[in-house]
Order: sequence, then structure tokens, then C-alpha cells
Amino acid sequence: MFPNRVIVRPTHLSICNADQRYYQGRRSAEVLAKKLPMALVHEGIGMVVEDASGVYAPGTSVVMLPNSPREKDDFIAENYLRSSEFCGSGFDGFMQEYVALPPTRVVPLPAGVNKNVAAFTELVSVAVHAVTRYEAIAHGRREVVGIWGDGNLGFIVALVLRMLHPATCLVVFGRNVDKLADFTFVDEAYLTYDVSRAPLVDHAFECCGGDGSASAIDQIIDRIKPEGSVSLLGVSENPVPVNTRMVLEKGLRLFGSSRSGKDDFQRTVQMYYDHPVVLDYLTSLVGAILPVGSTRDMAQAFEADIRKSMGKTIMLWDV
Repeated sequence: MFPNRVIVRPTHLSICNADQRYYQGRRSAEVLAKKLPMALVHEGIGMVVEDASGVYAPGTSVVMLPNSPREKDDFIAENYLRSSEFCGSGFDGFMQEYVALPPTRVVPLPAGVNKNVAAFTELVSVAVHAVTRYEAIAHGRREVVGIWGDGNLGFIVALVLRMLHPATCLVVFGRNVDKLADFTFVDEAYLTYDVSRAPLVDHAFECCGGDGSASAIDQIIDRIKPEGSVSLLGVSENPVPVNTRMVLEKGLRLFGSSRSGKDDFQRTVQMYYDHPVVLDYLTSLVGAILPVGSTRDMAQAFEADIRKSMGKTIMLWDV
């Protein structure tokens, strides 16, 4: 018995690019030496086995929250506190037989939810967090919003915006015509090298990361109207140049969003209840679904995930 802990048996885990950076050793040698060995994965759901607090009955399907705050701050959210611990990033993630969590670090899922989709609820909550910050920071003219990035994150951010702000005109910018074709719920989509007909945007979300961050941010600064807000979500290992002259000239607001907190998970699950169609759209992101019962299976799942062009690799966790 773990006092004040919920014992969860992971059932469905989703591989993130951050997991791959550790698996492939694409972090600096200093970071790898500091954080490894470590159980990976911070996106996952499971079944309650035991709850010493009595809040959750055995068999309840829950999404596991990877962020564990150690303090509360009146101004800084739990996911930005330097004292918070994050599973799969310096602390063991969900690739374990059982996970012991405080009752506040799980959120129950709707009955009958597609568990392969629910496995990456954490990533959806990151998008919800970014949209929540946009709602608090961006000025009130929100007629046209641009999303740069045609990958998983861009898809989810655009989908969350469509569900929560249905009256806004959503315009997606990407590099792959086939990926853009999957954005059936947005108003317009353009390839980044042909934006002459694209409208200017009131606000923007950068969801590219990596080598694509610099060009995306540069194009956003060019295509956004004065005093617009730019939400930065893409992770880049290298410094990204920013055209500060035009940021100043236009009076732009650039803000970063990373990870998520309990409120974001709760809002995400509530969105599942209020807009069940969101789960249908998210099924298009489910890529390989691989049973995992051994370390060999784990390696094969990560290797398969490396080769994917888009989508989420789901591990049916049976170790």
C-alpha cells in the first residue's frame, strides 16, 4: 500500500519526439549523462489498480499527468516552476509495470473513449494550454488566426482552436501538400512557399520546431498584422534568429508555451465530452499500434517511430 498514491497499470503509451531525442542520444552529452538511465515516455493512459485515497475505483481508466509540482506559486503555472518534476525528463516516465501517482496527478477518461487516441492526451493538453494562454494574451480582434506547421502539433492546435473558437477563420501553412489535405476542418491551407493569396493574420501559432522554426517565425512576422500575438510551441535544439526590427515596428507579442498542468488536462478531457468529434479527427493521427511485452519490443517500437512520416506510435503496454 502506497499512502496517498494511486497505483496505475499503464495500458497505452505514446512515443513523443522528446523521447526519441533521448533514445537516439540527440541531446548533449552533458544532458544525457545527467538524466540517464531513465524510464521514458510522458504520454500515456492506464487503469487504476489501487487507490489508497479512495477517490478512484479499481478499473477506472485515467490519463496520467507527467508533471509533478513541488510548490504552488500565485503567478507561475505548475508547468513552468523550475522545482517541478517531469516524467521522462530527468525523472522516470511511464514505461514501467506500475506507476504510483498522487490522486491529483490523474484525470478520469470518458467511458468508451478510443484508448489509442487517449494515449496522447498529454500532447492535446499542450495544445489546449497554448490556446488558453492565447485567450489571455491576444487582443480581442481574432478574426483570422494562422497556424504554421503541418505535423502532429499543428494539426492538434488547429483542431483545438476549431472546437473552442468556431467563429475564427483558421489558416494553416505547411510544406507538405498531402499533410495539409488532412486539415479538413480549417478554412484555408497554403504551402509556405506560395502565400501570395493567403490572408494576413491577426495572431499566429508556430508549431514547427527544429530546423523549420527560423523560417516559420520569419514568415509569421511578415504575415501578421500589427500588435498581433505569436504563440511559440516548436522545440529547437539550436538558437533561432528573430527579426527583432519588425517585431518592434509592429509591436508584436511573442510568448512561449511548454508542457501543461492539471487545469489543461481537465479542460482537454472536458473537450472530449463537449466535442466528441474531436476524438474522431484525432484518430487520423494514430499511426502504428504495436504490442510491447519485452525490451526487444520496446526497441522495435522506437525504431518504427523513427521511420514514420506523421502520426503517433502507440505502444500497447503489456510488460
